[in-house]
Parts: sequence; C-alpha cells; structure tokens
Amino acid sequence: MGHPNFPPWKRTNTRQWRLIDLISIAFFSLLFLFFVLFYTTLGGRRVVGPSTVDPQQRIRLVVEIEEGMPNGRTIEACPASEVDHMPCEDPRRNSQLSREMNYYRERHCPPLEETALCLIPPPNGYRVPVRWPESMHKIWHSNMPHNKIADRKGHQGWMKREGQHFLFPGGGTMFPDGAEQYIEKLGQYIPINGGVLRTALDMGCGVASFGGYLLAQNILTMSFAPRDSHKSQIQFALERGIPAFVAMLGTRRLPFPAFGFDLVHCSRCLIPFTAYNATYFIEVDRLLRPGGYLVISGPPVRWAKQEKEWSDLQAVAKALCYEQITVDGNTAIWKKPTADSCIPNGNEFGLELCDDSDDLSQAWYFKLKKCVSSMSSIKGDYAVGTIPKWPERLTAAPSRSTLLKTGVDEYEVDTKLWVGRVAHYKNSLNIKLGTPSIRNVMDMNALYGGFAAALKSDPVWVMNVVPAQKPPTLDAIFDRGLIGVYHDWCEPFSTYPRTYDLIHASSIESFIKDPASGKSRFNIVDLMVEIDRILRPEGTVVVRDTPEVIDKVARIAHAVRWKPTIYDKEPDSHGREKILVLTKTFWKL
Repeated sequence: MGHPNFPPWKRTNTRQWRLIDLISIAFFSLLFLFFVLFYTTLGGRRVVGPSTVDPQQRIRLVVEIEEGMPNGRTIEACPASEVDHMPCEDPRRNSQLSREMNYYRERHCPPLEETALCLIPPPNGYRVPVRWPESMHKIWHSNMPHNKIADRKGHQGWMKREGQHFLFPGGGTMFPDGAEQYIEKLGQYIPINGGVLRTALDMGCGVASFGGYLLAQNILTMSFAPRDSHKSQIQFALERGIPAFVAMLGTRRLPFPAFGFDLVHCSRCLIPFTAYNATYFIEVDRLLRPGGYLVISGPPVRWAKQEKEWSDLQAVAKALCYEQITVDGNTAIWKKPTADSCIPNGNEFGLELCDDSDDLSQAWYFKLKKCVSSMSSIKGDYAVGTIPKWPERLTAAPSRSTLLKTGVDEYEVDTKLWVGRVAHYKNSLNIKLGTPSIRNVMDMNALYGGFAAALKSDPVWVMNVVPAQKPPTLDAIFDRGLIGVYHDWCEPFSTYPRTYDLIHASSIESFIKDPASGKSRFNIVDLMVEIDRILRPEGTVVVRDTPEVIDKVARIAHAVRWKPTIYDKEPDSHGREKILVLTKTFWKL
C-alpha cells in the first residue's frame, strides 16, 4: 500500500561531537545531493513516487501524469512485498472485519486516497508463462513460488513441485485419482456430452482442475474461491489458463445473473448451504438455470457426524422440488425443476417466493435475499433442454434479453460487427489472437459478448465484464454459452496480478462517466494502473474510443511503461473511433 511515515527517533542521552560525526554528516549530505540530482529532470529519467498521505498531492500527481510525463518519467514500482497484491482482498485490511457469514472474506476496497499510485512488480525470477495447453499441466514455480498447496494437498493430486515447475496431476480432495475419472462418473447421471450443458460454476474450486478438464467436453466453467489460507489457488488456476475468479459466498449475491449456469458444482467447498435459513442454497438456486444440475461432493453428503446437516440439505432441496437423481457415495446430484412447480410453503426453513418486484439479476454489492427466485418472473426459453445446445446457442438470439431495442436484428448486427473487427485485429494490427501467446482474455465492456463470440475458434477464454452502472446484459452473455461478471471499474477487479494476456476496452469513457450527470466518477490514470496490475508482462491492451480519449490514453501509457501504437478503425466502420494497441513492457525491480 503506501510508504509509512516513521516518527522521529527520540534520543535518551547526548554526547560530544567527534570528527567521525562530522565526516558522517558530510558523507550523507553528499549522498542525499546525489539522489536529488539523479531523480530529477537534471538527472534525466526518474520515477514518480506515490502519495498516500496527502490526497491533494495525489491529485496533483494524477494531473501531471494525464498531461504527459516529461523526460521519460514513469510511475514508481510498488515494493517487492506487493507482488501478489489485490487491493479489495487484502488480508491486512479485511482481517479486522466481522467474521459473521464470512463478511471479512468478501470484497472490501480501500478509499482511493489510501491506495498507493504505483505499479505492481513481477516476483523475482518471473518468466513468460508456459503456453496453453501445456500450461494446464505445468507452470513455472518462480512465477508464483508458493509451496503451501503442494505441501498440504500433493497427496490428493492437486499439484506438486518438480524442479523448476509446479505439476498438476488433475486431482482434488474428492477426486484424488483425477478429475477425468470423476467427470466420467458424473456423466452416468447428467448429460456431460452433447452440448446440453455449457456454463458451469465450480464453488470453492481449489486449483480448478475440475473446470479445466470440463473444457474437453465444451463446458465452460467459472471457478471461484476466496483468498483464504491457501492464498493462491485462483492464481494457480489462472496461470494454468483456466477461467477463474476470486469471490466469496458470504453476505452478498455473487456477481452473476439469475439462471445463468447449467451446472453448479461443489467438491468439498464447505459452504453451509442450509445455514441462515438456507440463504446459501437460495443463492445457488438463483444462479442455477431451470432444468440445471446441482452436484455436491463431500460434506455433508453421507458424512460422519454431519447427519443433521445432510438431512437439512435434503429437506431444502425437496422443499424447492429438486429431483434427487442419485447419491453415489459422498456425491449427491439434483435436477432443478423447469418451472415453479411448487411453492415452498409450510417448510421448516420458512422459504417463500420473492416478490415480483425483485430484480433477480441485481448482483453488484447486493445483499443476499432470504426468498426463492421465481422462474416465472423472467420470460423466455432459457431452461436446460429448451435453450439451444452448444454451439448453436452462441449465435442464437437470447430470448430473455429485454434490452435489445430493435429485437433480433440489433443482436445479429452486433455479432457480425465483432466478427469483422476481430478479423481486422488479427490481419491488420498484428494482434496475436489465435496463437499460443494469448490464452486469458478480458472484455472490459462486453455488452452482448460479441467480441468473445468472434473468438470462438481461438484457443482462448474470455472474461466478459458488464459494467455495473450499464444495462444488465450479462444474462444474454450466459445464454450464449459464455461467462462473465458484473463489475464497476471505479474499483479494482477481483483477481491476482499478472493474470490476463489481452484486455479489450471499448468506449472507456462510457464507464468512467456517470450516466446521469456526465461527470467523471474516477480518473483514467487509476484505471490504467489497475489494468497494468492484472495484465501479464508483454501482454496487450486494445482500446477503441474517440481520438481525444485515444490520445489521452497514449500519453499516459508511457508513465505506465506501456508501448502505444495508434491505428485507424476498420475501413467499413462508421463514427470517429480510433484503435490503440498497447504492449506492457517486461520490467523488473
């Protein structure tokens, strides 16, 4: 975070000045003068330091950066201790908060004036990550030298250290013999093959081997876990090239739309589904698509000394008319009904249907509800078995999106538009999409997911981000068989540093400015510093915006240690857009 201001030393005794004292004073005075000369414009290139004590000084620094830093000056590097820093999941801050419902493990972002304006450095020995698909099975140890999981979970097949690499055999606590065998077992009861299932949620995912091996079945899994005692499980997942996200099911809804996931999976995730009047099961029900499948493997399913919890879990599922397909050892599988086939009245948990006025897709800093989501409140054919199979659903217009102003035509135009743009990126801008250099991709302003859909043939996955203050189109993205989250870019994103190869940003000012007043809610410098945090060294940023915004971002890019190149838009594009391609340099402390 910031650099602390230490109080002056207090002397308890005095002594006579000696020659050595005078020599020391002279030496340190000359040393101080040297640094003053070296780190000013008189000495050429210098680094811009953060200001976390004086908010006004920080504001002046931001303005100076926006106007373009002279003499090659750059924003300073954060201390080496911050190489894995996540501002909103910082245990030094969050550990002071309430433990009730794991509130302290949720997002809690520091005020801007308490945030150091500095660039996160890579760890010592960092290397360009192992390329996909080899990365699924091994990564460089030096990129995240955290041995805790390997030491504690190696016997369960999570991961192990071997020379310069971490290796991932594909196991997990409930499937130590490997995720492939476990998935094959699940396939006896649920339609893993054939495109019926496409979007999955893996809760408490570990290093995300379950989601990684589902990719072979064309099932795209959003794996999530909090930053907990294992510290780096999501970081390992992303380094492997597996979709993952830092999150905690605590007091708020998860940042996903209602009825978006075809499959929800928990393998020893230890979520107390029936606690707090089954609040957590209700949230899972909100996320699970009608006709979708819920798999819980491990406690409390037939678990010693958890008979009461197991009985309660069965009772909640029954109250919501979930069909129990099987209980195989410690694995239970349910199927959610495709309609409101029963009203949860008279049950021991007091479950009731939510009011029709409740917006089920409100999910950004939204408190968990203790009522059950009504499927009839959202119109459209989006149930498992009704929605088109994959890959047809990628191009089928989402039936439940109420935001398409002109209907299917608008959606189809957007889809074709991005096919042309992505082709231009590859053919004219030399962006390495479609090559092993790019695996983890983010679209910061996804709308209907057209950019991600245009990459369907590339070996990538895309985190589609719908800004929280914009129309909630994330349901349409999930109905297409893609994944993403709601997020407000005035705050840092819930991921580790160095996790994305390419970040795409269209119309930056549209999510910086308040839609009502038109005033900026935050400054573009902090946004670029955050993008730099989550971008890998030698990674790429693509910005589409007006010439004025493009010029501003290009000026700031030098201070963030990026290399900018400005291009004209596609020949058949309309409007005043320009395209800025930025490359993050590979610098070290």
